[in-house]
Amino acid sequence: MTIDCSIDREGGDKLKSYGTIKEELEAREHLYLSPYAAFSDSSKGRKRPIAECHIRTEFQRDKDRIVYSKAFRRLKHKTQVFLSPMGDHYRTRLTHTLEVAEIARTIARALSLNEDLAEAISMGHDIGHTPFGHAGETVLNEIVPGGFSHCRHSLRVVDQLEQGGKGLNLTYEVRDGILKHSKGFGDIIPSKKGDWAATIEGRIVRIADIIAYLSHDLDDAIRSGVIGPKDVPEKLVKVFGNTHSSRIATMIKDVIGNTIETNNGMELSISSEVHLAMIELRGFLYDNVYRAPQVHREFEKARKILLDLYEYFIKDKDAFIRESRSLFEEDVKEKEGESYERRVADLIAAMTDRYAQNLYERLFMPSPLV
Repeated sequence: MTIDCSIDREGGDKLKSYGTIKEELEAREHLYLSPYAAFSDSSKGRKRPIAECHIRTEFQRDKDRIVYSKAFRRLKHKTQVFLSPMGDHYRTRLTHTLEVAEIARTIARALSLNEDLAEAISMGHDIGHTPFGHAGETVLNEIVPGGFSHCRHSLRVVDQLEQGGKGLNLTYEVRDGILKHSKGFGDIIPSKKGDWAATIEGRIVRIADIIAYLSHDLDDAIRSGVIGPKDVPEKLVKVFGNTHSSRIATMIKDVIGNTIETNNGMELSISSEVHLAMIELRGFLYDNVYRAPQVHREFEKARKILLDLYEYFIKDKDAFIRESRSLFEEDVKEKEGESYERRVADLIAAMTDRYAQNLYERLFMPSPLV
């Protein structure tokens, strides 16, 4: 059966007749979105031209390319904070990604911005994250020449590693948003223009990422028993409430309510009260959760696993090639000018928690005699 993607519209519709579904969607963007939005028909484009799709806009296609990638599927077995959690309700890197996407879409919708772009960036923002959460990122940053950061590696995944080395060939706007989403322990609202994404939608994803992890990491920490509800400072409870939903709603509403239009465009902003509370909550999480003894013990275990695997593959290139084929299910071609150490880091970063643990056991633990 052939699907007709053309539009034949009659009557007094606000939209005149357009040739394809994609063209109507693009027209709707110009009709309904803010002039500060990123319009999909005005994208700066891709590194390589691709055949036109008559149904989806360019940003919708990017979201689909990310969701159907192998790297995205592996996020379901990558840790957010708590390594190898036994409970069914702890966040993983995948559920974190979905929460960021929902928050970003909510803010973008309220501000009449491009939800599709915000969603695409959200779906790809952590696609290059390591196993064992930030513990894995810290280890690779220490040992890989030139350092390692998950935001740069996420861009490397979508540009070079997926599809057997061809990459996903995403639009400039999505790639820029992925690269600029990370904030570490830096400013929640960047003071340097170069730290912001080029689009307002990309900037929303950065804030949505912070909103998501501030609330759900606290939620998981209480669930795990690392901290108790009464350990949370009373002044934070006063600002955010004492539930996950109230914390999320407070931060989302504050961003929407305080964002302003200036001569330079739309400027995302947070009230002083909520901004200071977010900074304090982040400090509380670092001091009482991320650096808690029981969390740090698991960090050290993960550190040893990744250090030993990295050293093993650095010394044995044949083993590296075999394992790369096994994990990626395809040959990833070596790029000119890339170091072997960087390629080993690609392999380690692509592993899920359980893949790394099982591989470590197979390589370094004694096998029972039969």
